[in-house]
Amino acid sequence: MAYPTARPGRGDAFADRREAGIELASRLWKYRDRHDVVVLALPRGGVPVAFEIAEALGAPLDIFVVRKLGMPGHPEFAIGAIASGGVRVLNDETIRWYAITESAIEEIAARELAELERREREYRRGRPLVDLRNRVVVLVDDGLATGATMRAAVQAVRASKPACVVVAVPVGSREACEEFSDITDETVCARIPEPFNAVGLWYRDFSQTTDEEVRELLNRREPLVDHEAREG
Repeated sequence: MAYPTARPGRGDAFADRREAGIELASRLWKYRDRHDVVVLALPRGGVPVAFEIAEALGAPLDIFVVRKLGMPGHPEFAIGAIASGGVRVLNDETIRWYAITESAIEEIAARELAELERREREYRRGRPLVDLRNRVVVLVDDGLATGATMRAAVQAVRASKPACVVVAVPVGSREACEEFSDITDETVCARIPEPFNAVGLWYRDFSQTTDEEVRELLNRREPLVDHEAREG
């Protein structure tokens, strides 16, 4: 069963994603130096957070690409998400309420699938995903607002038959941090501020993570990823 680990109240905003990763890593210390742990980042913003966690835990780092499906005319509002492996998660209640047509959903999904595939090519450069079977998978993003993209990631990762799936984020809304009990083994939200409003409000520097930064951080952990994949 999942459970949130939290520090209620506003607290101070994180300086940036790297500082957030360092704090979050301290909540995951029980996974340190275990050969069965893999840290998976949701790019792009989750990668700097996950890099610090992988460094602290001595675990391999890889990415898991997920794309939000935004509402027509309001792309920042998620109506679902797609993930590597062809997984699609839709918020049926929202879709019914706003009468979003199937053709509109397919158009959005096709556009986001093209970007998902581009990121897979850009970041992986032909390298396969590290083996997840029978491993403890720690899925990391820079925050949880609606939780739609993370839910898609969890469901897609489950298809690889890991031993355990842990969702870990520096900050999130209470609703999002508590909603994964049906599909995860543990949920770690370092901070659950009230009111929450938006992920970006809890970082002093929330500038966009670039493709170049993602590649650079992955390359710094790549030898460990390859070693662990062979050992697994």
